[in-house]
Amino acid sequence: MAITDVKRYAHLSAEDVEALGRELDAIRADIEDSRGERDARYIRRSVQLQRALVVGARIVLMASRNRYAWAVGTAMLGTGKIIENMELGHNITHGQWDWMNDPEIHSTEWEWDTTSPSVHWKKSHNFIHHKYTNIVGMDDDVGYGIMRVTRDEPWARWMIGNPIYNLLLGTLFEWGVAAHGLELSAVRRHDKAWAQVRKDLRIIAKKVGKQVGKDYAVFPALAGRNWKHTLRANMVANLIRNYWSYMVIFCGHFPDGAEKFTKEEFQNESQGEWYLRQMLGSANFNAGPLLAFMSGNLCYQIEHHLFPDLPSNRYAEISVRVRELCEKYDLPYTTGSLGRQYMQSFWTILKLALPDKLLKGTPDDAPETNSELKFRVREGLRESFVDPATGQRRGLRTALRELQSSSHAA
Repeated sequence: MAITDVKRYAHLSAEDVEALGRELDAIRADIEDSRGERDARYIRRSVQLQRALVVGARIVLMASRNRYAWAVGTAMLGTGKIIENMELGHNITHGQWDWMNDPEIHSTEWEWDTTSPSVHWKKSHNFIHHKYTNIVGMDDDVGYGIMRVTRDEPWARWMIGNPIYNLLLGTLFEWGVAAHGLELSAVRRHDKAWAQVRKDLRIIAKKVGKQVGKDYAVFPALAGRNWKHTLRANMVANLIRNYWSYMVIFCGHFPDGAEKFTKEEFQNESQGEWYLRQMLGSANFNAGPLLAFMSGNLCYQIEHHLFPDLPSNRYAEISVRVRELCEKYDLPYTTGSLGRQYMQSFWTILKLALPDKLLKGTPDDAPETNSELKFRVREGLRESFVDPATGQRRGLRTALRELQSSSHAA
């Protein structure tokens, strides 16, 4: 089962967790106090770059019959769409730049270049996902309602299609995000009426009409006799954006070490425990400045989940301080290469297509599914917060290392 007591799983006392929360509050305060012109310049230049890429791509694609112009225009358009979705749309609608009071770059005004209406995204993602991160049965991002990504969800025959659903979701990612905004799981729980679903469908249809009209009618028509080549370029650019966005999101939520939680953990959760759940429920991937920018700085998914409304260009410096806290409290800081994080996510999707009886591990102790009960699996493993022999802190990282050593010894 998923984690029911995050303090116990992390091998931290209640005092430790509250102290951790205060230190994270201090990081937030420091960043908020230091926001200024360099941050404003960063986001404005990002907007200018994205618009220049898209306008340049549209001009180049006027000559899309030429294969070199087609390739260059498609690459420019795909890159522009990635930047708009990841660094601009996602982060602006989180309110990361609202402090500037610039109506052009404000969460209440920005409508991003995708089929999902921003009003739906801000509810399903900003509110539901970030508040209930990885809580099974509350966070619909745990498998998106179409895939099994944790053993907390009992296996059913339809789950054998996990790899196929995964491929379809990557290919049609913007459409999947739009459908996600309907909150059909809430309908199944009778928490949302079908009348509201029909209202949401009308909002989505209006947005879809604009997107389809722009990419598949207006701009191909402007290309004249080259319309077929431009149409194909627009389709490929959207696919590029879809696959990239899908991969970045999956690398931040489904690698080994991105833990799941139960509703019991959420009840009576303090701010410190919320912080701890975000740290343990998210994963990063290693990236230089260019890769970080192209991922919307979501290579720092841990930092994003801790501070979703702080400017994304500050996540790199925040990550240094978060790593220091992980060292101090002996907590894991889950990260790895982009390829490694994605392959772990893909392997989880692949193997959980099978029933548990065909898999190694247990619902309490598996690479993708853990609970505090995993530390009871082998008799003799300690659960104290301080090593009685040395007086040193013994947190989750040490406990996991001991568990792994005992497994190898067995």
